[in-house]
Amino acid sequence: MAQVDPKKIQVKSNALPIWEQETSFQDLMAEQLRHAPWLILSAAIHAVVLLILWVMIPPEEKKKVENKVEMTQQEEQKIEEPPPPPPPETKPEETKDEVVVTETAVQESPTEAFDNTVSDSTAKESAFDSNQWNSAVGLGGGAGGKYGGRGGGKGGKGGGKAYVESIDAGLKWLKDHQDEDGKWDTDQFMKHDTEGEPCDGAGNPVHDIGVTGLALLAFLGDGSTMRSGPYKDVIKRGVLWLREQQDQNTGLFGMKSSHDFIYDHAIAAYAMCEAFGLSQYSQLKPVAQRGINYLESHRNPYSVWRYEPRDNDNDTSVTGWCIMAYESGEYFGLEINKTALQNSAAWLDSVAEANGRHGYTKAGEPSSRKTTGDHATKFPREKGEAMTAVALFCRYFMGQEEKEKPVIGKAADLILAKKPVWDVKAGTIDEYYWYYATYAMFQKGGRHWDEWKKSLEPAVVKSQRREKDKKNFYGSWDPIGAWGEDGGRVYTTAILVLTLEAYYRYTKLVR
Repeated sequence: MAQVDPKKIQVKSNALPIWEQETSFQDLMAEQLRHAPWLILSAAIHAVVLLILWVMIPPEEKKKVENKVEMTQQEEQKIEEPPPPPPPETKPEETKDEVVVTETAVQESPTEAFDNTVSDSTAKESAFDSNQWNSAVGLGGGAGGKYGGRGGGKGGKGGGKAYVESIDAGLKWLKDHQDEDGKWDTDQFMKHDTEGEPCDGAGNPVHDIGVTGLALLAFLGDGSTMRSGPYKDVIKRGVLWLREQQDQNTGLFGMKSSHDFIYDHAIAAYAMCEAFGLSQYSQLKPVAQRGINYLESHRNPYSVWRYEPRDNDNDTSVTGWCIMAYESGEYFGLEINKTALQNSAAWLDSVAEANGRHGYTKAGEPSSRKTTGDHATKFPREKGEAMTAVALFCRYFMGQEEKEKPVIGKAADLILAKKPVWDVKAGTIDEYYWYYATYAMFQKGGRHWDEWKKSLEPAVVKSQRREKDKKNFYGSWDPIGAWGEDGGRVYTTAILVLTLEAYYRYTKLVR
């Protein structure tokens, strides 16, 4: 087979060489330049359109993130005196005092012992309905409720100018005759009369505890406390002295130095409960509580109180002071045995007659008188209704109402029939009776109070010693009543000041 040499084959063609067929770069550029005006025009048109759109549609604003620091300034909290109480349905939690005052510190500085302590909120709401205790916080007091409105005699209220002047004069006399250690000396008070004729009217020294308690109640009743008021230092000294007289184990104020020592203790316990509650000093709480505890240990099982502890002998007079102490203690958050108040209510019912008269140790029995001397003849028991007055006010204080206890209205009628009269010869002067009766009539209100108070001014206000030339007597009352020789001038002055304070010492207890 013959072989062909490819190198010797020749192919002829009329087509241009491939390198001559390709378009050169220069040719392309030339072609594009021929179309350039139209491209520039198109680009310009697009640019104008975009510009118009940019102007018509504003760009979205970017949120700026700012770091802000806000500073709030809290209002400065003002430290105010505690409002008492609110009074209050349950016992408030106790807070610790910021400053603890020791027993030694208290004894070394009697007038400043309580100035730096911080109070607990100790007042509690009454256990009674709101329509029974309804008042704003009283002047100087740390509690509202039944203790609201104290000091209301100022400014022409509570009996008018005559009553205000009489109360102020009586309190000033008591202040001027208080011992430096805080007590009122029943038989030696005239040692303070260093110029002019000294006072007479010494009482029995075994009753220093009781008359000191009455004097304290008079100052507290006018609106002063250990925190405030013109007589706060007087109250401090008296409270400190009473505290020093208390047996730390039994709670008894003073000693069993007389057959009727329980009167003195009950009055002192009553005063300590008010001093603690109205001043709101937690340091006094155990003192007041021990006073209540002793009363409970003294009370007869299943009944009430009389002179000796648990001897099954009872009377309305002693029981009245104990009821006042228990009710005050409960109101200010102390622990009491509620059965004791139930027994007290039952006792009052047991000694009440259908006509409203309440007896001393049994139904209808008149008030007691001393069995020695001419005491019963000098002060006839039929001239007053002391036991009825004690029972009636205690019924109000315990929240009883006439619609449930008709004996209340009848008792008020009996009292109204024996108004106060300052008559030495007739033997009608009985400050103890007038004290309880005035408080009971104020609670009764209406015509009973209107008629009673008409006799109160001539019997009490006008009988006060107001001779300007006998300044040592000025503001006091002569102890010429039924129990004047026991309590003396201090007792008579304190209990009659308390009597005039009935206008505002307690609010209307039952409405």
